Amino acid sequence: MTNKWVYNHLTKSQIETQSQLADELSISPILAQLLIQREIYTFEEARNFFRPDLANLHNPFLMMDMDKAVNRLTKAMQHNEKILIYGDYDVDGTTSVSLVYKFLNQYYSNIDFYIPDRYSEGYGISTQGIDFAAEHDFKLIIALDCGIKSVDKVNYALELGVDFIICDHHMPDEILPPAAAVLDPKREDCQYPYKHLSGCGVGFKLMQAFAITNNIDFTELTPLLDLLALSIASDIVPITGENRILAFYGLKQINSNPSVGLNAILDVCGLKGKEIAISDIVFKIGPRINASGRMKRASEAVQLLVSIEPNFAKEKSETINLYNNDRKDLDKHITDEAIAIIKGDEVYSIRKSIVVHKNDWHKGVIGIVASRLIEEFYKPSIVLAISNGIASGSARSVSGFDIYKAIDSCRDLLDTFGGHMYAAGLSMKEENIAAFTERFEYYVSNHITEEQTYPRLDIDAILEFKDISPKFFRILKQFGPFGPGNMKPNFESKKVLDFGTSRLVGKDQEHLKLELVDASSENVINGIAFRMHAYNDHLKALHPLDICYTLEENSFNGNTTIQLMIKDIKIVDK
Repeated sequence: MTNKWVYNHLTKSQIETQSQLADELSISPILAQLLIQREIYTFEEARNFFRPDLANLHNPFLMMDMDKAVNRLTKAMQHNEKILIYGDYDVDGTTSVSLVYKFLNQYYSNIDFYIPDRYSEGYGISTQGIDFAAEHDFKLIIALDCGIKSVDKVNYALELGVDFIICDHHMPDEILPPAAAVLDPKREDCQYPYKHLSGCGVGFKLMQAFAITNNIDFTELTPLLDLLALSIASDIVPITGENRILAFYGLKQINSNPSVGLNAILDVCGLKGKEIAISDIVFKIGPRINASGRMKRASEAVQLLVSIEPNFAKEKSETINLYNNDRKDLDKHITDEAIAIIKGDEVYSIRKSIVVHKNDWHKGVIGIVASRLIEEFYKPSIVLAISNGIASGSARSVSGFDIYKAIDSCRDLLDTFGGHMYAAGLSMKEENIAAFTERFEYYVSNHITEEQTYPRLDIDAILEFKDISPKFFRILKQFGPFGPGNMKPNFESKKVLDFGTSRLVGKDQEHLKLELVDASSENVINGIAFRMHAYNDHLKALHPLDICYTLEENSFNGNTTIQLMIKDIKIVDK
């Protein structure tokens, strides 16, 4: 599928600010341009951006119900009530549970954790989980990364004498659950300044508030920031504002002193001794943590993340790594089946959306399959697995399109649903699939814009190879951590040529190892272009190419160099 290159040009007034900012900071105009694209206009704003500070975190008591939550937690501890830490089965949920459990367990022992089974209980607060709490005399459940829509379940818990504190970040309905406290920055009546915390982030703010109330120094919380960085990266929340501060220090914790459990995961990922970035969490660490909930029980991930015993952590991380290998095989198989269904039915070619389903698809991997369908077809996609008359699904969206609103427009056909703008979960009776498919397509086709129907590459700046200096790259690295809201900049260089030494690499010769030059200097810049072997003939014929890329570090045999990670290539006239 062809990408459309979209240029992020500055306005006339922004160009004036760019020049002033470049002078004040003694940086190149291109770096100043990148700052302005991030709405950073002054020396002071730039200093705060380049030097994230935990002192700039918001007061947790600005969050609606925070005082109620701390009071209820304190009361439980004063009365020696049993407390159950309850969370979702994905990375955000398991890190949330691990963080809150590890922190409170330092001060209170009458505590345990519970992760619902994806298959027998489903997403969110379950009746089975509440029954477990009541049967084992838990008087308080702290629900993390779930619960914002669980009105009936919380009422049921109250009947059994079990209170809830809900820490969630998903979109609430008009009616909130009757919990002792409902912490969710997306509540309409919540004035908390930052709305994009992960579920683990909301749990962290509760622990921060508890620490303030009990005169516990903030440094007691900082060792837990490694877990918070995992959740921020894996849940694809914006890495802006408070999330950027937390992710920055979370990565520092991972790179300097990771927990025993996380250290074991780094080992099985082959990341030991390397500097961990957000991308490593997204593509290597997060999928392994997720795999336990997808393939077996997510409680195993929590056992690993809270572990203080290296041998246990090593064994558990190796088990979870095996789950991840099984998960890869399974999601490839289901993805291939889903693509075959879509390509075999002409109706999908004229639709703006995809809803695909099959009996006995594995529920644990359908979210990944939905993401693969976005890559293949670039349409809002829902994948449903049918079992015992119930269709459980995962939804993924394209850039700019709110799939949560699209699903909400069909809520009368659903048993449950919840999620975000770009990812959601849902379930319905099997007989409702046809009606849901039509209604969902109607909403999408009437609300999606032309620009949202094709993949785009945002070009942040045009570079000549002479611009790519060690100083430029050193400052560019300080723009991280990169992620949604602060993506790694995409650069374009025009009319570059093969130096004569570019070649095909890879088992099937499908990748290009590039050595390129341009007219601006004699610098030879190395690059890698995955799955772009089709351009090899153009390179060898010395056709000029426009390239879109990010700048990366490449370490080999103890040497570190700057490398172009090619995102797209265009052939241009000589």
